[in-house]
Amino acid sequence: MARFCSLYSGSSGNCVAVGCAGKYILIDAGRTAKKIRERLAEECIDPCDIVGIFVTHEHIDHIAGVRVLASSLKVPVYATEGTAAFLEENGHARNVDLRLMPKGKVDMGDMGVSCFATSHDAAESCGFRVECGDGRSISIATDTGVITPAIHAAIEGSDLVYLESNHDVSMLYAGGYPYPLKKRIASDKGHLSNEACSAELPALAHTGTTRFVLGHLSAENNMPILARQSAVQELGKSGIREGADYLLAVAGINGLKSMVL
Repeated sequence: MARFCSLYSGSSGNCVAVGCAGKYILIDAGRTAKKIRERLAEECIDPCDIVGIFVTHEHIDHIAGVRVLASSLKVPVYATEGTAAFLEENGHARNVDLRLMPKGKVDMGDMGVSCFATSHDAAESCGFRVECGDGRSISIATDTGVITPAIHAAIEGSDLVYLESNHDVSMLYAGGYPYPLKKRIASDKGHLSNEACSAELPALAHTGTTRFVLGHLSAENNMPILARQSAVQELGKSGIREGADYLLAVAGINGLKSMVL
């Protein structure tokens, strides 16, 4: 039995817990260690059951609590070479067992964790796929400006996909952000829009994905109802029905309750 829980989501911080056979890994630790421990307690996850932290990239909303949390839990931190170099050069790896992601899988108890490249303005950003011993699989793909063929290939067939639905395009361009920032967010190295996220969902559903979680929503340039409507409408065009063919959840700033697969 696999378990997925978004602890925090969005520009104020990101952290996901994935569990199997009583052990958990964290994908990112973008809030303080104290805050992450609070959310773990709310979800009845014992910090002693965490066996590793996997970092998608070096932006502060993904690494703010990595050093303190990893050193206090005494668990390894896995990152790509580019991300690891940033962590080391900027003091985020002090007293941390920092390890490079291999090309294959990392075995973490009953879980096998692999990574894939994402398209983001970071040193070497990535997403992760977690394969559980019971055959269930969970993929996390956030902070990417586009869904590349390689990303699709890496996440297809997952039982649950946590996919970025960062902004509504109209809200982004009508909002108060400086124009260069708007262009950066909307670029192929920025963040995935509701429309781009939704366009990926039918193909994933056809490969067996039955649970979708939309995450990393912008507090300024999106609303949960818009992200949800976009996803449901796009899936509906392919005759894929919510409740019958898939379950959909939208993660807020404080994440969402655990989902059991």
